[in-house]
Amino acid sequence: KRRVVDRLTYKAPDSHQAVPFYRDVPFYSKQMRVTLRNCGIIDPENIEEYVARGGYEALSKALFEMSPQGVIDTVRNSGLRGRGGAGFLTGLKWEFTARARDDKKYVVCNADEGDPGAFMDRSIIEGDPHSLLEGMALCAYGVGADEGYIYCRAEYPLALKTLEKAIADARERNFLGENIMGINDFSFDLFVKEGAGAFVCGEETALMASIEGRRGMPRPRPPFPATSVLDGKPCNINNV
Repeated sequence: KRRVVDRLTYKAPDSHQAVPFYRDVPFYSKQMRVTLRNCGIIDPENIEEYVARGGYEALSKALFEMSPQGVIDTVRNSGLRGRGGAGFLTGLKWEFTARARDDKKYVVCNADEGDPGAFMDRSIIEGDPHSLLEGMALCAYGVGADEGYIYCRAEYPLALKTLEKAIADARERNFLGENIMGINDFSFDLFVKEGAGAFVCGEETALMASIEGRRGMPRPRPPFPATSVLDGKPCNINNV
């Protein structure tokens, strides 16, 4: 009975035909969407819809119930890995940055996505931008950063527009900025840096050189980003 009512919840304005849910579409019915769970479900420009779907609950739990090391341990124990060829443990990368001794640290998101025909990052940013912001804030809390950058290619105008609005809305509701959620010792703000179309800037050291206003050229490692790279400070970088 509920299934029949669900099907009649919304009708297309032009055809007046009932619009099926994702679970009723054969292409989606066998999928378990995790990263893209909100894409196509919420209005990406409405922060209230993200919150209604459980948005920023993880950040709240981390700030009020967990230590920074606890956040890192959770990510490490999850087995989450980078999507590059090395499949490096995300939690271990965060821990390296957390251990770096410095009064200034950064979190950087690589949204350059220069591979032809690749739209994973674009899909997330355009469809669920706050999930990216929340993830970066969680990382910042874990590693001890107070500033972050999202490096996004200029060929993604809709993604950039969506990001800027999401950041502004998150600041207004104190999910970004000074003393997030009233926590006096945690502040974190985000800024967007537009790439100019250089494929090489998808490489992390070239990307950070571009953020600094220099030519985007890779540099030898060490030093690794976790110890010294952006303005000579420790930095954690992950893709979207």
